[in-house]
Formats: sequence, C-alpha cells, structure tokens
Amino acid sequence: MSWWYAVSDFIEQGGGVLWVLFATCLLLWLLILERAWFLRISWPGQARHLVVEWQSRRDRASWLARKVRQSMLCEASLALHANLSLIKVLVALCPLMGLLGTVLGMIGVFEVIAVSGNDDAQAMARGVYRATIPTMAGLVVALTGIYFTVRLRQLADRRSSALRDAMPVSGRDPVV
Repeated sequence: MSWWYAVSDFIEQGGGVLWVLFATCLLLWLLILERAWFLRISWPGQARHLVVEWQSRRDRASWLARKVRQSMLCEASLALHANLSLIKVLVALCPLMGLLGTVLGMIGVFEVIAVSGNDDAQAMARGVYRATIPTMAGLVVALTGIYFTVRLRQLADRRSSALRDAMPVSGRDPVV
C-alpha cells in the first residue's frame, strides 16, 4: 500500500488535472491492450475465415468478384485499424492536459504572490515545481503512447497487406 500513498502524494502535488490525466492514461492503455489482443489473438482466426471464404468462391476473376474482394479487404482494414485514431488523439491530448495543469498551477502561484505580497524565492520555487509536475506526467504518458501507436499501426498495415496477398484474384488481369 505504500505505492498508493506515493501515487496519491504525487497527484496531490500536481493538482486536479493529474486525475484527468490518470483517467486518460488508463483509457489509452486499455485501448492499446485491446488492439494488441485483437491483432495477436483474435485477428488470425478472422483472417483465416476471410481467406477460406474467398477461396471457396468459384468466380474470383470477374468484375463483381474483384469488388467483393475489395469490400472484404476494406472491412478487414477497418477492423485492423479500429481505435488507432482514438489512441493517437489521446496521445496528443496528454501533453496538452499537462500544460493545462502547469498553467493552472502557475496561476495559483501568482495568486498567492499577489495576495500575500510574498517575494520569498523558495516558496515561489516550490510553487513552480508543483506546477510543472502535470507537464512532466503528460509528456511521459504521451511518449509511452507514441511508441505503441506507431507499432500497432505497423502491425495492422502488415496484417492487411498479408491478407491482400493471401486473397489473389484468378485471371490474367493484375490487381490494381
């Protein structure tokens, strides 16, 4: 339980914005884990099903067959890339929320200085320190999210390309 006290003390120092940042971080990581689970566990079975469905068709060369294939590939690509845009938005939002926390903290520091007339440099330094905690937290969350956003997009693109290759069009005309 000592870790809980350390976390709550950190959040108390950083202000209320850190609770919002914590909730955003939690949502971000739930979405990242969902995408990783889908790509590693759920997708291979779905891909096999799509390939079997395509290969069981008698007609794989006509215009209609090409449109059916294109539709299957588009739906698969949508499934593979689902929630990636939301993950990117959350990653971009984290530093902005941290900046908001810093601005609110600095406003608090200036209010204390204005009300008390205190020109104590040590007190101001503590206030500035507390005000910069949300920016640091927002940047840390964003940096960890950026890596996984890029990695998940690469995996989704590879899976989509592999599915396209596994569903060839019969006939002489090359696929466009």
